[in-house]
Amino acid sequence: MSSIPAQFTGVTAVTKANVYFDGRVVSHSILFPDGSKKTLGLIYPGKFHFGTDQAELMEIVAGACSVKLDGQTAVQEYPAGAVFNIPAKSGFDIEVKSGLCEYICSFIG
Repeated sequence: MSSIPAQFTGVTAVTKANVYFDGRVVSHSILFPDGSKKTLGLIYPGKFHFGTDQAELMEIVAGACSVKLDGQTAVQEYPAGAVFNIPAKSGFDIEVKSGLCEYICSFIG
C-alpha cells in the first residue's frame, strides 16, 4: 500500500476542469515546477473506458473502483489507498459501483 499524498504544495492548479462522460468523470490538472503533471479527479458510479498516451500511475484517494486493463481478462479491485499502473499506448475499463472514487493520476514519461 502506498502513502497517498494529502496535499501538494508549490504547484499550479488549472481551473478549467477536464470533463468526461457527461460529467460523470471530472478532473483538474496540477502542474509541478519540474514540468510534471498530475490530475486530481472524481469518478461517479458507472463504467468508463479510457485510452492512454503516456504511462499512468493511479492512486485511489477515497472510494473504490474495479479496473480491467486492455488485453487482459482479469478485473482488479482497488480500494482507497491502492495504486495501479496503466501502460503507455493502451487503455482500461474502470467501474465505480457506488459512491465516489477520488483519484490522483500521475503521467509517467
